Amino acid sequence: MSVYGPVVKIHPVVLASIADSYERRNEGALRVIGTLLGTVEKHTVEVTNCFSVPHNESEDEVAVDMEFAKNMYELHKKVSPSEVIVGWYATGFDITEHSVLIHEYYSREAQNPIHLTVDTALQSGRMNIRAYVSAQMGVPSKTVGVMFSPLTVKYVYFDTERIGVDLLQRTRTSPSRSKGLTTDLEQVGSAAARIQDMLTTVLSYTEDVLSGKVTPDNTVGRFLMDLVNKVPKITAEDFESMLNSNINDLLMVTYLANLTRAQIALNEKLICL
Repeated sequence: MSVYGPVVKIHPVVLASIADSYERRNEGALRVIGTLLGTVEKHTVEVTNCFSVPHNESEDEVAVDMEFAKNMYELHKKVSPSEVIVGWYATGFDITEHSVLIHEYYSREAQNPIHLTVDTALQSGRMNIRAYVSAQMGVPSKTVGVMFSPLTVKYVYFDTERIGVDLLQRTRTSPSRSKGLTTDLEQVGSAAARIQDMLTTVLSYTEDVLSGKVTPDNTVGRFLMDLVNKVPKITAEDFESMLNSNINDLLMVTYLANLTRAQIALNEKLICL
């Protein structure tokens, strides 16, 4: 639950990268840390990328390779100039004394950075993900401490990331924990089936409201009205004609692409002769 600060939106690729860095950690390392990259808006911090940072940690001290972190960030800026440092992450369940020292470094690199903890060891039976923001506390002119306040964490994804997330979810029901990629036609079929299921749910809810079985909800009604208004007004004949035209264009592009690929392969073989 958020106590102070913005909402933190995390993309699936970030969590996958953190889990991968934890699995590849050095022998004897208890946790891994890294830099979070993304964008900052008025009330939202969106984390879209990250990279791990080498560090050595003991009970008495912690050493972080700051030069590596700076070089990696410079390389990331060349690829994604819009992504900036928004904070840092650490695997584990708790915030340690060393976390305060590392957070001080990132406070110099970003304004009000967030701290993300990912329980990759599944201490509570699941991967708990928490985000914090630091705040100074204490008496003026006296000893000043740091307090980490929790933030609201939400999970978002781009359309391209949704494909990977759906594939990972299907591996849960597979005994081998593996699943192959589906064809384009199968993806269209599964998407159409999901749309049909959602339409069935909407129709069932509407009928229950009209019959008095369910109490009407104004918010749901406004969402349904927006949905209906977004549907283009087109006759069935025009829609079928438009669909067939688009399918013919797609088949033509696919044919030309295969023909070009075959010509290139043939040309390479002729050159080798």
